[in-house]
Amino acid sequence: MKRCLAFFLIAAPLAFSQDLVDQYRAVATRIIDAAKVDEDGWRKISYLCDRIGARPNGSAALEQAIDWAIDTMHKDGLDNTRRIAAKIPHWVRGTESLEFVEPVTRPLVVLGLGGSVATPPAGITAEVVPVASFEEMEKLGREKIAGKIVLYNVPYTVYGRTVIYRTAGASRAAKLGAVATLLRSVTPTSLQNPHTGTMDYEEGAPKIPTAAVTIEGAMMIQRLVDAGNKVVVRLKMEAQTLPDADSGDAIGDLTGREKPKEIVVVGGHIDSWDVGSGAQDDASGAMAALQAVALLKKLGLQPRRTIRVVLWTNEETKGRGAQAYRDWVGDKIGDHVAAIEMDGGAEHPRGFGFSAGTNVAHAAQEKAMERMRAIGKLLAPVDANEITAGGGGADIQPLMRDGVPGIGHRSVGTHYFDWHHSPADTLDKIDKQDFRLNIAALAVATYVIADMPDRLVEK
Repeated sequence: MKRCLAFFLIAAPLAFSQDLVDQYRAVATRIIDAAKVDEDGWRKISYLCDRIGARPNGSAALEQAIDWAIDTMHKDGLDNTRRIAAKIPHWVRGTESLEFVEPVTRPLVVLGLGGSVATPPAGITAEVVPVASFEEMEKLGREKIAGKIVLYNVPYTVYGRTVIYRTAGASRAAKLGAVATLLRSVTPTSLQNPHTGTMDYEEGAPKIPTAAVTIEGAMMIQRLVDAGNKVVVRLKMEAQTLPDADSGDAIGDLTGREKPKEIVVVGGHIDSWDVGSGAQDDASGAMAALQAVALLKKLGLQPRRTIRVVLWTNEETKGRGAQAYRDWVGDKIGDHVAAIEMDGGAEHPRGFGFSAGTNVAHAAQEKAMERMRAIGKLLAPVDANEITAGGGGADIQPLMRDGVPGIGHRSVGTHYFDWHHSPADTLDKIDKQDFRLNIAALAVATYVIADMPDRLVEK
C-alpha cells in the first residue's frame, strides 16, 4: 500500500504535466508559428534603438522612450496603459579623457563608471599601480598605494565574480589613499571597446574618480610596469550627479477573461547606459516582452488571468522603477501569480530559471516545477526547453521578496558580455530570427501560466 501511494505521489505530477502539454500544444504551436514570421516586434526594437537610441537615467531620451512605449501599448490594444511615477538618480558623464604621460605619450580609451565623481578641472596626474585582486592591493598597503592611481587589471571569469571590482573598487582603493582607480573592462573580449556600469561609494570612504579602460589598455599598462617602467597617466572627468529626475514605468494589460484580478507580469527594463543604444541590454527584453503580449492580443488569445507587461525604469543603477511598481501594487501583491523578466539579451533562447517563492511547501514547489517543465516541452521547437531551479532578475526582486514566484528568461549568452554596457551594444548585434524566437518563448510561457486552470504555485 505504501509503495502504491509513493508511486502515485511521483506519477501524479508527471501525469498532470503531460496533460498540460496536451492541453496547450496546439495553441503553443500557433503562437510560435506567428512569432517566427512576426515583423512588428522588429519594427519596435528598431525604433527604440535607432530612432530614440541610448536611454540613460535622467535623460530626455528615456522619457521619450517611456511615452512612446505607453502609446505603442495603447495602439496594440492593451488595457490600462499608464506610467507609474518614479524618482531616479541622474548622473551625467560629461567630457572625459585618459592619456599616458610617462614613459610614453599617447591617449588611452576610457569610459567613466556610472556614479563616479569628477576629477579637478586640470585632471589627476599620477603613477599607476596595477593589481590583480583586492588581496594584492591590501598587501601593497598604504605606503605603495597612497597618491597613486590603482588599476584593477582583473581578467574576466564570470560576471558576478569580476563585477565587484567595478562596484567596490574605488572605495577599497580610496581607504589606502589612492587618488583614482581604473578598471579593466568587465568583459571577456574587446576590440578597444570599454564597458561602463554603475559603481557604489562606501559610507565614510573618500570619493575618488573611477573609470574603465579597455582590455588592450590595461594589458599595455601592465606590460610597461612589468618591464620596469614608471607609468604615469593623466585622467580627466567632468562627471556630475544632478538632483533626482522624474521618470516612470510603462505598463499595459491584456485583461483576463475569468480571473482578471490575478496578474502574470512579464517585462524588461527600458533604461540603458549612455553609450551604444542599449540593444541587448535591455531593449531586447523590453520589446520582446511587449511584443509577446501584443502578439497574443493580435491572435485573439485571452487567457484566464491578466497578463501585464511592465517596462521598468532605472534598472541600471538603483532599481527605483522596480520598487515603484512594488509600491504601486501595495497590499494586492497576493494577486500576482508570477513575474517573468528578460534581461540577459536576445541571443538564441535557452529556457527559463524558476523560483517558486517564499514559504512554499516542498510538494507545491515540485508540482510547480513540473508545470514549468511542461512549458519547457512546449518550447522545444524553439530550443527554449531548459527549465532550471533558481530564477529571477533585478526588476522582479521586490515582488519575489514578498512571495511572488520569479521566472528568469535565459538565452545562450555566448556574446552578451562582449557588448554589455559598451558602445558596441547596438541593434546589429541582435539576430532578427533569434529575437523572434525569444518573443515566442515569452509569449508561450506567459500565456500558459496565465491560462492554466490552477495557479502556477499552489500554496
